[in-house]
Amino acid sequence: MNTDEVLNIFREAGALLEGHFILSSGRRSSIFLQKALIFKNPVLTSKLCGALANKITKSLNFKPDIIVAPAMGGVIPGYETARHMGLESIFVEREEGEFKLRRGFNLQKGQKVLMVEDIVTTGLSSRECINSINKTGASVVAGACLFDRSNGEANIGVPLISLAARKFPDYDQNDLPEKLLKIPAVKPGSRGLL
Repeated sequence: MNTDEVLNIFREAGALLEGHFILSSGRRSSIFLQKALIFKNPVLTSKLCGALANKITKSLNFKPDIIVAPAMGGVIPGYETARHMGLESIFVEREEGEFKLRRGFNLQKGQKVLMVEDIVTTGLSSRECINSINKTGASVVAGACLFDRSNGEANIGVPLISLAARKFPDYDQNDLPEKLLKIPAVKPGSRGLL
């Protein structure tokens, strides 16, 4: 599955939005990928995560032991990708602003972890997730995401395998183009940085 095919699935689901959006990173964009509109549909979610699982399998010369995803956005694609790969999936969630394993989840020292995200823009959530995993003594062997908005520019500290990648322009809130200045900003994501 290529980037245009992935974007077509987002379009068909009404999940490729245009306007003025505040991204989870705090940056602004005229394009927002509302993955929740994909994740409400098990068929579309399975199609995308199955394709991601295939790409991961072809990219790695070994099978990871477990998938760990950052909550909230990574929980569904992490689980569904794990299902396609025959792995368990757990997640980290924020506690006092820092990702931690909770709910009885744990990792073993030396365990090979694949971190799975929904969408990567700057890589901040991925890096924070990976940092929390590393604190357990487990080893993050790679990251994976459904869509890389940085088109390979985000550095998450480990190799990143993305199902689709495209650089959508994004801007600092103090350096917006004229067309975005004329549109009220909305924050459709779930991370409360602002």
